[in-house]
Amino acid sequence: MLAEGDLVFLWSPAKGDSFLVRLSPGSVQGSHLGEMKHGDIMGMEYGDVIRTNRGSPFFILRPSVGEYTRRIKRQTQVIFPKDSGFIIQHLNFGPGATVVECGTGSGGLTAVFAHFVGDGGRVVSYDRREEFSRLARSNAERWGVAHRIEFKVRDAAEGFDERGADAVFLDVRNPWDYMGAAHEALAWGHHLGILVPTFNQIELTLVALREYGFADVQVLELLMRYLKTDPERIRPDDMMTAHTGFLIFGAKARGQNLGALPQTPQGSLLP
Repeated sequence: MLAEGDLVFLWSPAKGDSFLVRLSPGSVQGSHLGEMKHGDIMGMEYGDVIRTNRGSPFFILRPSVGEYTRRIKRQTQVIFPKDSGFIIQHLNFGPGATVVECGTGSGGLTAVFAHFVGDGGRVVSYDRREEFSRLARSNAERWGVAHRIEFKVRDAAEGFDERGADAVFLDVRNPWDYMGAAHEALAWGHHLGILVPTFNQIELTLVALREYGFADVQVLELLMRYLKTDPERIRPDDMMTAHTGFLIFGAKARGQNLGALPQTPQGSLLP
């Protein structure tokens, strides 16, 4: 039974309008189709339907972590769900893991990491700017995972406090300057993930990954396109989420050396 403080996702079958709402007595959610009183939703269940004061139905759904991070308050660009799910799989962590992140930003990916490490795990997130950490904490509290996160306000280029981390992720402008710190914090055989927006950042990052002997290095970009769901008019949506960033992954390994890694005759790391 839904109660005060619960987070609900309201979705209209008529126009696809949707709202992410924290239930509060006396509050009202407005829409183009009419208003819905929070008090009328309390006592109902996920999956039920509520009607606006104009009679339009809205489904009451359980919000997904992807929908939540897409709508968080932000002061920075956030990592989209299309990327965050892939990042978690390739960093290969789950409940109980310790994940170190550098570049907290608005905390979208931080909250996703905390969602998946569970109460037995922890996320340590570094950022140089206090205002970003405050906003990220607020966003994590709204999703209910702030107790799994330790926010550290400082530049981690000279080193992380953690050792033997299950995964490390860098979302900074110059990840090559953080490579030594990431290598030292990460457990052997575990994975480092990096996000950069431009090709020249990829090249500098690959040079640093080579210098520190990371294995199984991969670079990729994900594109996502939704389709219209009208069965009589199935086609791609008019807009799509295209380039948001390039993802780079590597694993901390012993015995790597420069000669073991491929290189073109021109010496460039890019094809």
